[in-house]
Amino acid sequence: MRGNQGVTLIELMVVVVVVAILASIAVPSYRSYVIRAQRTDATAALLRARTAQEKFFLQNNQYMTDAEFAALGLDASEHGFYDVVRADGVNPGPGYVLTATPMAGGPQVADGACASFTIDEYAARGSGPGDVDMCWK
Repeated sequence: MRGNQGVTLIELMVVVVVVAILASIAVPSYRSYVIRAQRTDATAALLRARTAQEKFFLQNNQYMTDAEFAALGLDASEHGFYDVVRADGVNPGPGYVLTATPMAGGPQVADGACASFTIDEYAARGSGPGDVDMCWK
């Protein structure tokens, strides 16, 4: 007599169920990791824009206007996950506040913990609604 070879339908269904359970745990975990990793696109864009602002100030004794800021391509992050907006500073005298927010329809819109990032001429960092240290790391 020959032994049975192959797998039964029940064995196959057990394997499918185990794989489905593992995938239901792994996919959300991976998605949150990707969202956290892509936050660096915002912080890098803000630091790059701040460096450009300070360099411009050293050469011209004033900060860039909105038009100059956009002309240098500083109004979007490198990988296109965030829009960067320049606004006049809220402190007395010349200054600026740079804000990075997720692009509409982009993957970072789902990041509820760190919906926006800010930095000003004094290098004061901010984020909303999450903790600054958590968002900027």
